Amino acid sequence: MKAYVLRRLWQSIFVLFAVLAFVFFIVYLIGDPVHLLVPPEATYEDQAVLRAALGLDRPLLVQYGFFLRQVVQGDLGTSFRHGVPALPLTLQRIPATLQLTGVAIVLAAFVGVPIGIYAAVKRNSWLDHLSRIIALFGISMPVYWSGLMLIMLFSVRWNLLPPSGRGTWQHLVLPGITMGLFATAPIMRLIRSSMLDVLNQDYVRTATAKGLSSTVVIMKHALRNAAIPALTVFGMQIGLMLGGAVLTETIFSWPGMGRFVVQAVYNRDFPVIRSSVVVFAAIIIFINLLTDIGYGVLNPKIRFD
Repeated sequence: MKAYVLRRLWQSIFVLFAVLAFVFFIVYLIGDPVHLLVPPEATYEDQAVLRAALGLDRPLLVQYGFFLRQVVQGDLGTSFRHGVPALPLTLQRIPATLQLTGVAIVLAAFVGVPIGIYAAVKRNSWLDHLSRIIALFGISMPVYWSGLMLIMLFSVRWNLLPPSGRGTWQHLVLPGITMGLFATAPIMRLIRSSMLDVLNQDYVRTATAKGLSSTVVIMKHALRNAAIPALTVFGMQIGLMLGGAVLTETIFSWPGMGRFVVQAVYNRDFPVIRSSVVVFAAIIIFINLLTDIGYGVLNPKIRFD
């Protein structure tokens, strides 16, 4: 296990540098940031001076080499808009995004998993049919649409919850539900289908024949094996939720990394875009590593070669 983790960490470093290379060159497609940083009356000479001060007048490969040297030193550049190092500026937004993602994960785990189990155990019952309808609705519903509908109902019409901002637990409810619905639906469907496959296995029927209670059979024997494919999807959903945070945080004006990236794209703040993408990539890589380790916890027979 230790050798596997070390190998994955080395692979993660190469992946991060590949992400850095991709995002470094791709940001130039959104336009020249100098036009947004100078006043409208600025002359061409003024723009040239600012472009030289930002290092944007050099050849692209020279800029990339200088950027790599900064990265090795732990520096992802200075924000064009804010004038401070981009990485600390990005890291300040992580707690807000992780708080929102944590609520969505809890909702998916404590709502999607129990309903998926019950729907499999009580197959073709009214709850099973209802869960499939809810799952289909949740998968088909875009994040931005569900967020806007929740604001319209709970904030505009009923005036129960604040529509935007961050502060109290009430500000967390609507964006948390919006992201939670995005993850709950596929988890619910996968747990149901995995449990249906496992419940028909011989070892489950043997455990039932031994006189074990249905709760023990389901939780100890069936769920442990059904959770392995669900764990894969759960890890993927966390990554998708981090990506979905861009829309959710923009809709609810949540001061997290997603909204920060959108603002950086509008401002053509290249260092902030690069640092934000790298932080997102690092979090997703870490989650994937934890997911792989979780396979061994659920099934000790799995070998990490």
